[in-house]
Amino acid sequence: MIRRDILAQIERRINQEKIIFLFGARQVGKSTLLKEIIKNRENSFWMNADDPVVQSLFQNFSVASFKALAGKAEYIIIDEAQQLPDIGKKLKLLFDAGPGVQILATGSSSFELRNKTSEPLTGRKWEFFLYPFSFRELALHTNNLNEIQQLPLRLLYGSYPDVINHPGDERQRLQLIMDSYLYKDVLMWQGLKKPEKILHLLKALALQIGSEVNYTELGNLIQLDRDTVEKYITVLEQSFVIFRLPSYSTNQRKELSKAKKVYFFDVGIRNALLGDFRPLEIRQDTGALWENYIIAELWKQNQYSFEYGRFYFWRTVSQQEVDLVIEKNGTLHTFEIKWNPTAKARLSKSFSSQYPNHTFSIIHRDNYWQWLAGNQSDGFL
Repeated sequence: MIRRDILAQIERRINQEKIIFLFGARQVGKSTLLKEIIKNRENSFWMNADDPVVQSLFQNFSVASFKALAGKAEYIIIDEAQQLPDIGKKLKLLFDAGPGVQILATGSSSFELRNKTSEPLTGRKWEFFLYPFSFRELALHTNNLNEIQQLPLRLLYGSYPDVINHPGDERQRLQLIMDSYLYKDVLMWQGLKKPEKILHLLKALALQIGSEVNYTELGNLIQLDRDTVEKYITVLEQSFVIFRLPSYSTNQRKELSKAKKVYFFDVGIRNALLGDFRPLEIRQDTGALWENYIIAELWKQNQYSFEYGRFYFWRTVSQQEVDLVIEKNGTLHTFEIKWNPTAKARLSKSFSSQYPNHTFSIIHRDNYWQWLAGNQSDGFL
């Protein structure tokens, strides 16, 4: 098993009298991680909420009947818990009635599951997030050099576990993830019934990584109104397909304050949506792919470290810009992300003078591994 960075954090919270939730897209390894956590712990009871039998059990739920089913289990695992009706209230009943029992639940739709659990389980839960494999996780499994050598494959096929574990079969595995898993929770949420529109929206977003997204223009492109586009993007974000970066602003007149960029948690999914797996040497979008990959990797690192840095980009109306701004402990850590190691980059004088408490770094393909392995990033993430 490739050890996940979040494993130690979750194990530290086991048996601390709170429910543990693990969020992440389908097929990123949530079930595998929980199996690793409980493998040396006896008396576990596992349920897959995608199973109609399990769903029926929770339709007619009572603590007494559940205890009779689970027996003397000390660890109760509910996989894909967002599928179950009123799961927050029922977990609260189980939690309050069963001291000494550790409940662990996974969800591939944080919006739906968090809505169901936020009020009933206030103060009763820990939340963790899992993403496709990170550079650090893969490098620790082999070594830094090996993972550096795999960079062209990572930029084309991404880092989903099923893709990593089946070299040579990457395209088919990505297609399977897209066809069977990617839209499953998205389409179920509030009965969304336009899969072709969501697919068109995702393809449009895939073509715009690294660029500011205009909801009205997207709506005109795919024939949806602006509010529906924004709602669909929110659902895709809460289902861990994409994430948004807002623009950094302190309401300065010349800064863009409402613009957003959209990135994919996995660039392999992005390429599969476009059906484009051409080699990096002949692509026109290598720079955009590289920017998406680096920002997604730093995002994972930020989440796993629990340092809570906030991610932005920065741009002015006169088109001065910074690729990435991470705000942490009162300091703005700024980054230019360049595929070419010899490309020139410097921080805008406008930004420097306006925000003196900052750092500036250039991440390129010759030094990126130091940031993603943790060597350089320990100072701010």
